[in-house]
Amino acid sequence: MVEILEYKGKGYKPVADYESWRVAVLRYSEWFTGLKGLERHLETDEIFVLLEGGATLITEESDGIREWEMERRKIYNVLKGVWHHIVVTPDASVLIVENRNTGSENTERRSL
Repeated sequence: MVEILEYKGKGYKPVADYESWRVAVLRYSEWFTGLKGLERHLETDEIFVLLEGGATLITEESDGIREWEMERRKIYNVLKGVWHHIVVTPDASVLIVENRNTGSENTERRSL
């Protein structure tokens, strides 16, 4: 059996879960239009793959904020515990892979 899944709405949406992992799609929404805050996951890396449009992955490192202009079909793995955010264009679609249990209980957020 094959499931064919897609998401064309706004924002972040999990589309497939299996055992310990999750695949989600992130699309344009107001939260992802600029650097409004950062988050870090305490139990998982988070993988981003730009499928369509444009996106900038932002990380906070010891020497300050770093911006990564994402290229389509390249895998960007944000390591566990790294503060990050993503800014997307209105036509963007980003594939995300992370632990299935990623949520508010094991993610820290801070506004800027």
